Amino acid sequence: MKTVGALRERLQRLHERTAETPLFNPVFQLSHDLSRLLEGGSLDLDDIERLVAELECEALQSRAARLRRLVAPTDPEDNLARITALLNEEDGFSEFRKRWERPLLHAVFTAHPTFLLTPGDADAVADAALADDPMAATVCSVSGSGPKITLEFEHGEALDAIERAAAARDLISAKLLGHARSRWPGRWLDFRPLPFRFATWVGYDMDGRTDISWSTSILFRLREKVRRLGTYVDRLAAINPSHGVLETLVAGRDQAAAMAELLSQPLTDPEVLSAVANRLTADDPAKLLSLKPIIAALDDDAHAATGDAAIAYATLASAMRADGLGMGWIHFRVNSSQLHNALRRRIDPDDTLDLGSRGALSRLREVLAEAKPLRVNFGALAIETSTAMRQFLVMAQILHHVDADAPIRMLIAECEQPQTVLAALYFARLFGVEDKVDVSPLFETETALEHGGRFLEALLAEPAYREYARVRGRVSIQTGFSDAGRFLGQIPAALAIERLQGRLADAMRNHGLTDVAALIFNTHGESMGRGAHPSGFVDRLTWPLSRWARHRFARAEITIEPEASFQGGDGYLFFRNDDLALATLTRIAEAEAQLGGEYQNDPFYDRTDLSLDFYRSIRRVQREHLQSATYSRAVTAFGLGMLKSTGSRVSRRQSDINADRSMSLRQIRAIPHNAILQQIGYAVNVIAGAGTAAGDEIEAIAELLAHSERGRQLVRLLRTANGLASIKTVGAFGELFNSAYWASRPYRGTETQLEHGCVGLAEYLTKDDRAGVFRRLASRLRVDWMKLHRLMAMLPGLATDRDPLADEQRRTIGLLQAVRLTLLMHMFLRAVEVPVFSRANDVSREDVLEMVLSLRVDDALAQLRRAYPVIEPRIGDFQLDEPTDYPDRDAEDYSAIRARFIDPIDRSHALNLRIAVAIANHFGAHG
Repeated sequence: MKTVGALRERLQRLHERTAETPLFNPVFQLSHDLSRLLEGGSLDLDDIERLVAELECEALQSRAARLRRLVAPTDPEDNLARITALLNEEDGFSEFRKRWERPLLHAVFTAHPTFLLTPGDADAVADAALADDPMAATVCSVSGSGPKITLEFEHGEALDAIERAAAARDLISAKLLGHARSRWPGRWLDFRPLPFRFATWVGYDMDGRTDISWSTSILFRLREKVRRLGTYVDRLAAINPSHGVLETLVAGRDQAAAMAELLSQPLTDPEVLSAVANRLTADDPAKLLSLKPIIAALDDDAHAATGDAAIAYATLASAMRADGLGMGWIHFRVNSSQLHNALRRRIDPDDTLDLGSRGALSRLREVLAEAKPLRVNFGALAIETSTAMRQFLVMAQILHHVDADAPIRMLIAECEQPQTVLAALYFARLFGVEDKVDVSPLFETETALEHGGRFLEALLAEPAYREYARVRGRVSIQTGFSDAGRFLGQIPAALAIERLQGRLADAMRNHGLTDVAALIFNTHGESMGRGAHPSGFVDRLTWPLSRWARHRFARAEITIEPEASFQGGDGYLFFRNDDLALATLTRIAEAEAQLGGEYQNDPFYDRTDLSLDFYRSIRRVQREHLQSATYSRAVTAFGLGMLKSTGSRVSRRQSDINADRSMSLRQIRAIPHNAILQQIGYAVNVIAGAGTAAGDEIEAIAELLAHSERGRQLVRLLRTANGLASIKTVGAFGELFNSAYWASRPYRGTETQLEHGCVGLAEYLTKDDRAGVFRRLASRLRVDWMKLHRLMAMLPGLATDRDPLADEQRRTIGLLQAVRLTLLMHMFLRAVEVPVFSRANDVSREDVLEMVLSLRVDDALAQLRRAYPVIEPRIGDFQLDEPTDYPDRDAEDYSAIRARFIDPIDRSHALNLRIAVAIANHFGAHG
C-alpha cells in the first residue's frame, strides 16, 4: 500500500465491513494496517511522505474547486458585463444614484490566525481557481514551510488583498460611470459611485494581545498612506503625466515615507522620541492631511475632459472619496474591561462606583456633558499605561498628523452594558475625536446576545448618544461569530444575532433614529465553523444578516450599511489575484441585487412555537457539550499539537504538562477550537443538536424547514458540514489511547519486535482517560446524528440518497486521518522506547512520553535533545601542538539514539502538521 490509489481501494473494502459489524472502524483499521507495514520495514517515512504529498495536492485542488464554485465565472470581461446587466434601465437618475452611491458592502480585512497556506500555495490555489476545472489543474505544495507569520507579514498580506479589491472596485465604478454618461449625459458627473468600501484592523486590534505598541499602529497607518498615495500617483500619471496635482501627491507620499522611516526606529529614549515627534508634528508644506482639494480638482478635470479621460478622472476621485489617505478605513479594538479600567482612573480613582449601576450611568452623563477636549502630544502617548486611553490618543494623533478625513472605528469587545459605550464616547470627546470615531459595541457572548435588546434600548434612550449618532450619521454595532459560535453553536448564534439585529431596528425606530444608518459589522470567518455559510454569496451575506433582519430595517425606513469580514489568509484568497477580486465583488453585487427584491414572509418567523423551541433545544445540546468534561477533554486531548501556527496572535497561554488534562476550553481561542473539531473529524459546533432538537415534533420541524427560506439555508449548512464529518474518525483517535489495543497488538507472536514498546504503552495507558473520552463523545454524537439523519430524510424535496462527491471527499479525508494515526502510533512507539535518562529540569522520561502523547512535540524534542546531545566536534578534529591524554575513551555520542528515536518523532510530527493543513483545505478554511 504505497500509493493513494491502493489506500483508497483498501479503505473502500474496509467500509464494506461495517455492514457486517457496525462497531468496526475502517479508518483505524487502515491506520493499523499501515502501522504494521511501517514498523515491520515494508514502508518507511519516505513512503509515507510521498503519500502525504499526493494527498496534499488533492486537498489543494479541492480548495481551488471550492473557491471557484463560490466566485465563478472569473473572466474579467464576463464579470464587467454582469455588472452592466445589474443596471436597471428603468431606473431614473435619482434611483440609480441611491443604489450605487452607498456601499453594497463594507469589507473588513481582519487578521485572525488563519494564515494556513504559504504564499506560494495560496497563489497556486488562486491560479487554479481560474481554470474551468480546478480538479484537473496541477496544484501541489510548492513553498515548504513558508515565512514566519508576524504582524508585519499579516499587514502586508492585508494591504495586498485590499489593493486588489480596490482595483476591482474601481473597474466597477468606471463601468457605472460609463453607464451614467450614456443615460444621463448632462448630469452624469453628479454621480459619485461608491459600490464598496474597505477597511482593516491589522495592527490596530488590541483585544487579546499586548504586542502592538502605539508606534506600531501609527507606523502602519503611515505605510498605508505611502502605498495608497503611490497608487494615486500612478493612476493620475497614466491619465495625464504632467498633471499639476501630481507634484502635491508625490510630495505627500515622500513626506509620509520619511515619517514612517523615522517611526521605524526604537522610541524608548525620550530624546529620540522627542526628535521624531517634533518632525511628525511640524508644519511641512509637503504634509498631506486631506484629499478634499485634490478631489475637487479631479472633479473639475472630469467636467473639462472628454472621452475615456473624463471617466478616469471621475473614477480616481471616487476612489479617493472611498479610501482617503490610506488603503481604506481602520478599526481599532479594545476589550470592555480595558475601557472600564481607564474610566475608573478618570472618574473613580477610589473604586467606589459600580460601573453597571444607575449611579455610574448618571455620573457618566455628567462627565460627558462637562468634557472639554484636551490637547495631546506624543509624550502623552509614550507615558500612557492604559491600553484604552492609549488607543484614543493614537486615534487623535492619526487624525491630526496622518489622515484628517477618514473616520476610525472603535470596536469594544465583550460589551454588555451601555455605560461602556458612553465611556468610549467620553474619551472620544475628551481627546477631540468624537466627530470622527464610530464607537461600536460587540455582541458576541451569550449574555450580550441574550440581553442585547435591552442594552440597545437603554443606550439609544440616552440623549448624548442620539446626538452623537446624528453627528456620525450612523449607529454602529458589531456581532461576532467567534465565541458565539463556540459557546452557543453556529446555528443558535446566527439565530440569536438576527434577533438582536431586529431589536436594533425596533430601538432605532422607537427613539427616532430612522434618519441615520445602521452599520452592522458581522465578523465571521471563512469556514462553516465560524459563521460564513459555504453555499454561495447569497447565503454568505444573509446567514449573518438575514432577509428577515433586513426587512425589519426596511420596514422602519432605516438604511443598512452591511459590513462583513474577510478573515486572514483564508478570506484573502478571494482577492489573491486581480481576476478573483473582480469576480468576488461581482458575486456580492449580484447577491445584493437579488436581496433587493420584495420580502416574502417566511414561516420560520411565523411559527415561533416551533422555530424558537428548535433554536433553544439546539442551544441546550451545544451547552451540554461545552459543560461536559468529556467534550472538553476530547477537544484538548492533543492541546494545539494538531494545528500549524497560523497567525501572530498566541492561540493559548503556555501551561505545564499536567495542565492539559484539565485545560478549559476558554484557554483556547475560537478559531483553534473550531480547527481542532475539523481535525478530530466532526464539526460539533455546527452539526450537534439539530437532530435532537427535532424531538417529538420531527414531522412539523421537517415541514417548517422545507418550506422556509431560512430553514432551507440552515439545512444547507448542516448538509455541507455533515458531508465532511466522520464519527468513526472521532472514535479512531480514542483507540490510540486504548491500553487493550497496545497490549493485544503483539499478541500470538505478531510484531514481536514491538513487544517492549507495546507493553510499555499498554501499561502507561491503563491510567489514561482519553480512550473512554473519545468513545463516549463518539457515542453521543452518533445518537444525535441518527436523529439528524431521520430529520433530513423527512425533508420533502431534498435528496435522501448519498452524495457520491461528498462520500469521495469524506473518504479522502479518511485516508489523511488514517495516515496521521499511523504517524502518531509511530511517534508513541518511538517515545516509549527512548532509553531512560537522568532527570533534569524536573522533567522525567515519563513526562516526555506524556508530552508526545499530548502532541507537545516541540517541548518533548527539546528535552530529548538536551538529554541526548550529539558531540561535535570531536577531539581529533583539532590540530594542536600540545598533547592531551584526555578524553581517554570515546566520547559518549548519541547519534544513534537521535536517528532511532528523536528524528523519527520530529519527522512524523512535521508530516502530521502537513496532514492538518490538507484536512483544513478540504473544509475550505482553518477554523
